[in-house]
Amino acid sequence: MNVKIDNVTKVFPSRDKKDKTGVVAVRDFTIDIPDGELVCLLGPSGCGKSTLLYMICGLESPTEGKIFFGDSDVTDLPSEKRGVGLVFQNYALYPHMTVRQNIRFPLENLKGADKLTKEQMEEKVVEAAKIVQIDGLLDRKPGQMSGGQQQRVAIARALVKMPKVLLMDEPLSNLDARLRLQTREEIRRIQRHTGITTIFVTHDQEEAMSISDRIVVMKDGVLHQIGKPQEVYDDPQNLFVACFLGTPAVNVFEGEVKRGGLYIGNQKVLDVEGVSDRPVYVGVRPEGFIADPNGNLTCDLNGIDVMGRDISVVCSHKSSENVIRAIISAESEVDRECKTVKFNLKPHKTYLFDKETEERIKFS
Repeated sequence: MNVKIDNVTKVFPSRDKKDKTGVVAVRDFTIDIPDGELVCLLGPSGCGKSTLLYMICGLESPTEGKIFFGDSDVTDLPSEKRGVGLVFQNYALYPHMTVRQNIRFPLENLKGADKLTKEQMEEKVVEAAKIVQIDGLLDRKPGQMSGGQQQRVAIARALVKMPKVLLMDEPLSNLDARLRLQTREEIRRIQRHTGITTIFVTHDQEEAMSISDRIVVMKDGVLHQIGKPQEVYDDPQNLFVACFLGTPAVNVFEGEVKRGGLYIGNQKVLDVEGVSDRPVYVGVRPEGFIADPNGNLTCDLNGIDVMGRDISVVCSHKSSENVIRAIISAESEVDRECKTVKFNLKPHKTYLFDKETEERIKFS
């Protein structure tokens, strides 16, 4: 089922009674999610991700705009009639019920032509449990299970009705690092197995990059960029997107374009033909540095972290407010005793941004 969000805005009343404008959680949002894709809504806390998810689900109503499932306008359709499955951050399992009963619960509420016999419900419960690989735990209660197993129960309960759309609100945030990694791989496997259109909310960019077909980067309720994870990482449209994606984060310098050359401090580091003279922000991915004794960019060396295959060179520069991290090959030679280190920059890993708008400036 493809999902279309058409110019959706959500405004909540302000706590300040004198403020008549309210709080805008989502602003003029438009995306089209193809059938069968896993799409991540990615952004910092408070950016409107969960609000958008709840509008898709029907738990919140848009102030303006429309939401479509396929060709059907579901904007005013009650949540229970939209055919969605929702997985919450806190699992929301019934502790007094067994796993079997928790998964079966949504089926017991079906009425009319959709009502199922006990045999049909049991068949669907076992099928959903097999998909998430907990069919051997059906008689346990949630308190007897690990966090990862409880999350699988929550997913099975959302899948048991084979929804048109599966919605997941930060489903991994309560798990430890190892379980988070295992469970996100499991979610990707389940989504591919079922082919259900899935919308996944997270603030963890590594999580989003690893499992999604496309990511939707949000800030302050506004869509900043949408695309395949690697494409968004390699080609950010603005400074926020560049900074939000990537671990370690992109290194940001204050720079200036003069006569077709990019300067950081008083050093010319790149040719940037076609860019008019102006002050700019310069973003350099950690892997965008090449250690070179004759390099164009000189930084103060703070330390070197050996990571096996790679080396992380930690340094600083007066044109950057933050510590600079350069990831270079372990075969590269860096003099640990020297107070400075020199680099050349890879043009395709170096981005220019307008100092005022913070929008990307392309160069050849």
